Amino acid sequence: MAGKLSSGGKARGGSMAPNSEPNVIPFIDIMLVLLIIFMVAAPIPTVDIRVDLPSGQSRLIAEPGRAPTRVALEEEAGQLQYWVDGVQVPSSGFEEAVLERVRINNPALQPIDYLDQGVIVFRADQETAYANVVGTMTRLQGFGFNKVSLLSELAQTN
Repeated sequence: MAGKLSSGGKARGGSMAPNSEPNVIPFIDIMLVLLIIFMVAAPIPTVDIRVDLPSGQSRLIAEPGRAPTRVALEEEAGQLQYWVDGVQVPSSGFEEAVLERVRINNPALQPIDYLDQGVIVFRADQETAYANVVGTMTRLQGFGFNKVSLLSELAQTN
């Protein structure tokens, strides 16, 4: 039990009286240690999509017999519309339509290389929900396409 000295005007000097105030310093020390432990043990947020950002101005390099396949996603009245090289395709046959266009756009590739070497350029506007864009890209990667990239364009000013 802690005591404190009285500074009263008694003749005997000082007297020890019981102290009823709690000592909070050990409590603060424990809280700081716990805070540090939780900060170190907290998981680092992970990203599910690997993004390779280009440096500076980038352009698609045209190789003879190879061309990128352009995929667009539009959201209209709550419905998703899929476009492959400017042609609207149904959702049910979307992956097969992309594979067919990769085959047509890349006559220099062997059929075994369509999924690995076929370049798909993905385009969506700002009004399209992010979850739909990522879901469609994941759908293409789940089908087996390895080179799915985002196409960025400068906004048109009026």
